[in-house]
Amino acid sequence: MGVKEVKKLPVSMTKLLAEVKEKLSGDEKMFQIFENCYTNTLDTTVKRMQDGTTYVITGDIPAMWLRDSVCQLRPYLVLAKDDPEMIDLMQGLVERQFQFICIDPYANAFNEAPNGNCWEKDETDMGPWLWERKYEIDSLCFPLQFAYLIWKNTGRIEHFNQTFCNGVRKILDVWKTEQYHEEKSSYRFIRRNSFFQDTLSRDGKGALVRSGIGMTWSGFRPSDDACTYGYLVPSNMFAVVVLNYLEEIAEKVLDDVQLKKEASELKDEIYEGIETYAITKVESIGNVYAYETDGYGMYNLMDDSNVPSLLAMDYIGYQPKNPEVAVNTRKMILSKKNPYYYEGNYAKGMGSPHTPPGYIWHIGLALQGLTSKSEKEKWDILELMKQTDGNTGLMHEGFDPDDPTKYTREWFSWANAMFCELLLDCLGYKIEK
Repeated sequence: MGVKEVKKLPVSMTKLLAEVKEKLSGDEKMFQIFENCYTNTLDTTVKRMQDGTTYVITGDIPAMWLRDSVCQLRPYLVLAKDDPEMIDLMQGLVERQFQFICIDPYANAFNEAPNGNCWEKDETDMGPWLWERKYEIDSLCFPLQFAYLIWKNTGRIEHFNQTFCNGVRKILDVWKTEQYHEEKSSYRFIRRNSFFQDTLSRDGKGALVRSGIGMTWSGFRPSDDACTYGYLVPSNMFAVVVLNYLEEIAEKVLDDVQLKKEASELKDEIYEGIETYAITKVESIGNVYAYETDGYGMYNLMDDSNVPSLLAMDYIGYQPKNPEVAVNTRKMILSKKNPYYYEGNYAKGMGSPHTPPGYIWHIGLALQGLTSKSEKEKWDILELMKQTDGNTGLMHEGFDPDDPTKYTREWFSWANAMFCELLLDCLGYKIEK
């Protein structure tokens, strides 16, 4: 795509760019990548609609993912305190996201209008608004998280309206239904003549899981790849976190005692399910969280760069019962014990089964930095990201650690945003949580 000339920037962004440039004095390339990435998302992927809502494409795909759209705008939260227009933009995204959730809480990506565009003609309950209907827990977590973060970072609460409340009802109903996927769920997804990770087994129902163990089922991962086992642990962790947010919103903003009670009860059920059924032992490391489980004792020991991930536990705010399990898990996934951890001549880090074997993800690197306790490691990772931009001035999806000029997705707004968030974090610009 290349880096295009941007339109007139918001005053708040111009001011921040000037501050960052001064703080990065002497590292022109680091600043140039930041400027490219920070302005690119707002300039190329965000569209204000006539109804006041905000539509955000993922980059090189002309559809809006519930997950990606939050991650793309998240670094702008540091601007929002002093920029009412930026807050309006973000509240417009929340409104559109919850409108979409009310249309279909099982869909992960939506069209700008009910035009019937889609990734594939899948065998599922499609509609004209739906670009894709891969059910992923995180697609419902991210809008809740973003609504909460807007409140915490700006004090604004107008987005906690009837659309929000209607969408919350849909989310709770789906998560409760999918605690008993085998008995209660009508969701099915089949994609013919495609890769195995793009469809679900058992006539679209997915691999067998044990019902009633607390956790809630997911058909697909944040990568949009099918789950091996239906209880996707990082996404269940994220659900626990946002249900805690919902409790607080219900109490302090909505004054809804019943909603607070319902969110609290579901949160506790999922949390106990994770802590009871998602932990297993790994030789020479100890107890760790599995990436996926079926509730019957089968575990998938891996991690994936897409958020939520096990690496992102601290980033999303999950609090384990035993912190040692989280420490052991990080040790496992940042080693060769994780089949998607790679090392090359120019980089080492986490990749994904979603991209070619051996490719490392900029999102995974950014997450490693954002969750590190070491300032040196954070800056080392920023330097690594700077050196692996493939001479484009932007971040990518996956890249070859032996030749960073080989990469997937030249225009990937989520990766750009994650680089920006890590750099801002290192410079002291924190997002209130």
